[in-house]
Amino acid sequence: MKQEEVNLCQIQEWYPKFKSVSIKTLIHELPESFVEYLLDDHGPFLLPASVTNEDALPNRIHNPEEEEDYQVSEGSGDEAELPPSPPSFPELELKVKESIKSLGGAVFAKLNWSAPKDSAWISTTGTLRCTSFSEIALLLRSSDSLIHDLCHAYDSCCDKSLSRPPNFYLALRKWYPSLRPEMEFRCFVRDRLLVGISQREVTGFYPALLEKKRGIEAVIMEFFLDKVSETFELENYTFDVYVTTDDRVKLVDFNPWGAFTLPLLFTWEELEQNFAEEGHVVEFRIVETQSAVRPGLKTAVPYDYLDYGPGSGWDQFLRNADQELQRQIRSPEAGG
Repeated sequence: MKQEEVNLCQIQEWYPKFKSVSIKTLIHELPESFVEYLLDDHGPFLLPASVTNEDALPNRIHNPEEEEDYQVSEGSGDEAELPPSPPSFPELELKVKESIKSLGGAVFAKLNWSAPKDSAWISTTGTLRCTSFSEIALLLRSSDSLIHDLCHAYDSCCDKSLSRPPNFYLALRKWYPSLRPEMEFRCFVRDRLLVGISQREVTGFYPALLEKKRGIEAVIMEFFLDKVSETFELENYTFDVYVTTDDRVKLVDFNPWGAFTLPLLFTWEELEQNFAEEGHVVEFRIVETQSAVRPGLKTAVPYDYLDYGPGSGWDQFLRNADQELQRQIRSPEAGG
């Protein structure tokens, strides 16, 4: 993989070319001070001071008596323990506020490549839906997965000369509450040929997909041939799409082939083999039984970062859980 491949998968690079077939998005270049704020892991966790008085956690209950414990009285000689002032990004906040308004009042945010999926649990809705700059800052600041964008985007490049891109961008994408996660799919392209399609949401089993599978495959292949294959510059890559209830296809994202991109229901070896076979056909995989469900974001950890292979922490955890279950089944109390 080369740096050019990674760079072309940044949303600010591909979105202008595919705007007409993608989700409505507004993109802002981030000031370096905000990037430094996201990277700062020293001191207390502080949200930016809002110039519009918006709160990322509006339902918090403030207890004045408890807050007094953290106040330092004047003349105590303890000024060194005064809490630091929260940062403020007024220009960015006002631009983001205007964009949120123009996108219908709710958005989900991402940086050049990644969205803060691992921090959805901390929001008041438990989703990536944001209606204010403060909510966006909360999700971004709480995310571990965004460290990839900020520090490790080029780690897999054979011609690595950068540790990070010159500029970071905040992409605000219109929030659609009716989107169904089972209708998002990842498509794998090798040497400009579509070689595989995988269900993107692998943490659940959706029986209705079994009946729709052939039709979904047809509209995705048509979309690839008509809208993507001759327009996107790379020869090897993946792209994510969403299929609407009336069989329209919306482009969601691009990612490089291999490296940090998740193959989901495939392995990279299987995809390479499928490409190498003469007269290959596109293989379309979905979760076809409840037992085929994969662990993922429901654990509050991105599936891309989970290692559940032999010897991993998850492997040991599942072994211990199974042993405990068997022990309870064999115990006298189990019979009631």
